[in-house]
Amino acid sequence: MPKIHFEKPFTQQEAIPESAIAEAVKVLQSGRLHRYNLVPGEAGEANQLEVEYAKYQGSKYCLATTSGGTAMQIALRAVGAKAGDKILTNAFTLAPVPGAVAAVGGEPIFVETTEDLTIDLKDLEAKFSETGSKILLLSHMRGHIAPMEELCAIAEKHGAVIIEDCAHTMGAEWNGRKSGNFGAIGCFSTQTYKHMNSGEGGFLTTDDADLMAKATILSGSYMLYEKHLARPDMSDYAQARYEMPNCSSRMDNLRASILRPQLKQLDHNIDRWNSRYQVLESAFKNTDGLTVRERPQNEKYVGSSIQFLIPDWPQDKIETFVKNCFDRGVELKWFGNANPVGFTSRYDSWTYAPKQSLDQTVAILKRIMDMRIPLSFSEEDCALIGTIIDEEFTALND
Repeated sequence: MPKIHFEKPFTQQEAIPESAIAEAVKVLQSGRLHRYNLVPGEAGEANQLEVEYAKYQGSKYCLATTSGGTAMQIALRAVGAKAGDKILTNAFTLAPVPGAVAAVGGEPIFVETTEDLTIDLKDLEAKFSETGSKILLLSHMRGHIAPMEELCAIAEKHGAVIIEDCAHTMGAEWNGRKSGNFGAIGCFSTQTYKHMNSGEGGFLTTDDADLMAKATILSGSYMLYEKHLARPDMSDYAQARYEMPNCSSRMDNLRASILRPQLKQLDHNIDRWNSRYQVLESAFKNTDGLTVRERPQNEKYVGSSIQFLIPDWPQDKIETFVKNCFDRGVELKWFGNANPVGFTSRYDSWTYAPKQSLDQTVAILKRIMDMRIPLSFSEEDCALIGTIIDEEFTALND
């Protein structure tokens, strides 16, 4: 009997909503794509998006940027990161996170990972003490949130500022508080595979007027920051306008017009992601030998991807498992490969960072399998994927 095969691509997102397309056409017809190219009385799409996202996030201020990566770079500069500074960040993350540290001239210092796929708080405490670092760029990698009250207490003890990378936790919460509202600055992505899709794009949110003034200048506002609607008072720009460089990282009105209607659908889409996630989660929990992280009660997650841990297999067996799933249409990403592949790479392949040994993280990365859950998949699709993974895993694990 032939094996069942999954036919849908893992990189195909849902279509941009018709309402967003209509708004984009209006911007194109106006010709005023640059965020500061406005006619009298016109608020502008980027300005309105920032106001709306600040309200959704529950933050005082919001800045729209060209990407989540540039949001992190701006955030680091705004909090005072300088060349040569040691900046702590997760060992289990994606390349744009340490890339943002390197872009401002900092040295990424990696913190170990737990089996819950979050940053190791014991190692975080130790790395603060060892390095004297005053900045943590915290990645909520693949939507897994660490115990934030404990983490914030550690940072406060060491006089360190937290910047949250919320590329995978837009709309997520910990103990009823939105991801991105624990640190000094929250950074978000609207790249195609994130929770809203503008191809590329991002946000930076904060309640700190001084940090937002600096971030606005850094984004490339020139002296046009008065046109921003989700900004602090004009007096807060008095020094920032002289001190901050222009990094030309502004979001344009076209991308903003595409995102505004999507923001209205975000909470509904989170429910849709989670229903698909739960189908896969249930399937994996019923497969002997696979480990799926138990989601804490404190956490409101966004299941736009799912991760599971396999046993400590040799590399050739892992590669066979990934290939066998792929041959049946199921695309898994393996984070344990020492060689960068596609979007995934391991901390020790980022040779611009100081060489570091993280045995605990390497052992966990070797076991992590990762899979996107696009909303173009149905719950029935997810059940089929679960069956294929179960069959291929069980065949190798027997």
